[in-house]
Formats: sequence, C-alpha cells, structure tokens
Amino acid sequence: MNHDDYPDAYIRSILDEVKTIAVVGASANRVRPSYFVLTYLLSKGYDAIPVNPGRAGKPIAGAMTYASMADIDRPIDMVDIFRNSEAAAGVVHEALELDPLPKVIWMQLGVRNDEAAALAEAAGVRVVMDRCPKIEYARLCGEIGWAGVSSGVISSRKPAMREGYQRFGIAAGRRD
Repeated sequence: MNHDDYPDAYIRSILDEVKTIAVVGASANRVRPSYFVLTYLLSKGYDAIPVNPGRAGKPIAGAMTYASMADIDRPIDMVDIFRNSEAAAGVVHEALELDPLPKVIWMQLGVRNDEAAALAEAAGVRVVMDRCPKIEYARLCGEIGWAGVSSGVISSRKPAMREGYQRFGIAAGRRD
C-alpha cells in the first residue's frame, strides 16, 4: 500500500465497514482534537471507545473509558491512534495481540510509523497513516464543503438540512 496517497474508495470502504473504533489517547479535555474526533464518531453512529489509562472507568463524551484495548469487552474493528509516531509502534503491537484482530489501524494526522504499518499489514490489517477519520468522513460525505472548504468531491445534489447533527452516508450515491 502506498501510504503517501490513499484512494477515496479505500478510505470510504474502511469508514463504511467499521463499526467499533478504539480511540487510543482519547482526552476528556474538550479542546483536544481527540475529544472532537471521539464525539464526532459517536455522533455518526460508530461505537467509539476511548482508551486512556489515566481515565479508565470514567466516561469521556458519554463513552466509558478503558485502560487498554485488551480491557475492551467487545471486538474492535478499527484502532484510531492519537499518540506520537514513536508510540504508535507500541499501540500497533498491542492491537496485534487482540483476538480477533482489528480490521484497520488508523494513525492520526502527523502520525506515521512505517515499520508498525508493515507489521500490521503483514498480519492482514489495513493501515491508514497521517489522516483523520473525522476529516475524511466529512470530506467524503460532503459535510466539509458546508464550512467553505474544498472537499474534492463534486456533486450537483443539494444537501438536505435537518435538525441536530447531519448524518450522510459515505457510500457512493447513498445518503442516510
């Protein structure tokens, strides 16, 4: 896999397929990016699970926090890493000890560890590095364009505005 450029279909398939996401390095601080991403993923219907040893047993954004991925009581589809590039290797090693294995390792913006990615891919786990699932989801469903940011997605369809959070599917041609 070329980790410098991901096809939209690759990112879309991941975000469509996964349901349970361990957010490693989640923060209870409302101004931290990990908090934004956690709340966004929860609002989109994902089972987003904060992982932070210092907050274990306490909720973050209404979701119970676990000390480690091994403590989570259900299978994890995706591991979203909010740790630095060096620490990502340890997170990947921990994820590869899970049974069943997660389907995806996702390293956040600014996080890249090619050796850890190679280990995960050798185990059959898909990898995304230096990307944010919140940004990618919003870009692929058109939400990011509402803020005046070019999403790279061209559509003549006007988005339907509803009350509360907007929920558009990211599958090609599908709107929830």
